Amino acid sequence: MQNTLYAGRFRLSLARPLVMGIVNVTPDSFSDGGRYDYLEAALTHARRLLDEGADMLDIGGESTRPGAATISVDEELARVLPVLRELVNWQVPLSIDTCKTEVMRASLDLGVDLVNDIAALEAPGALEAVADSAAAVCLMHKQGVPQSMQADPHYEDVVAEVGCYLNQRRKQAIVAGMTAERILLDPGFGFGKTYAHNAALFKALPELCRQAGPMLIGMSRKSMLGHVLGGRPASERDSASVAAALLAAQAGAAVLRVHAVRDTVDALKVWQTLLQ
Repeated sequence: MQNTLYAGRFRLSLARPLVMGIVNVTPDSFSDGGRYDYLEAALTHARRLLDEGADMLDIGGESTRPGAATISVDEELARVLPVLRELVNWQVPLSIDTCKTEVMRASLDLGVDLVNDIAALEAPGALEAVADSAAAVCLMHKQGVPQSMQADPHYEDVVAEVGCYLNQRRKQAIVAGMTAERILLDPGFGFGKTYAHNAALFKALPELCRQAGPMLIGMSRKSMLGHVLGGRPASERDSASVAAALLAAQAGAAVLRVHAVRDTVDALKVWQTLLQ
């Protein structure tokens, strides 16, 4: 079992689940759009997440919620680069959440440590851009594109298909020159999946974690939790998000991508202290 993530400037132990704090510098993200889309607010939020115990920060400049509009490379760069230029001096592991090769390259040039790509490096040049760096990568599964992915997702066997895709992308990354220690995988909860698909994947997490390698799990405030809670809005899903993160950790997740960092860190401490 892999016990270290090689991520740019850092060697991160996977002996316990790592907590990735979300910094969305977007006006239209599904749960916090517009709250941190200017530099000072983004930096203040980043500092708060670190003070609450985040192990790394994930910076995103384009919303990938269902139905979100795409933006240009220039617009995404204008959103994320000022924040990244400041954060690279903080000596904390930094992730760029993007599927655009140009944004990956610019972010890697600044010194980010991980590329978090919902398209699993399928864009032209993306695989080479990350392979030529020292950064880690998170390869995510999705069906379709954010604009229409929730219209009518279909699988014959969602667990088998997602697992197969992730293994294929992992092999492609290794062929391109990355070591296994630089790769995380993400089953992509909510990305072209119905509630039933998401639930089946969640139940299969122990198997996926054992077979595919270190997993990054992002369920924070997602609609599948709203479904469980009878339609509760994203702003009222933090308790459910913490519960889901803890269950994912117990299933073997290596990294938890969350909004509510403090509550997630507290839950993990109780679990690790009392039961491990």
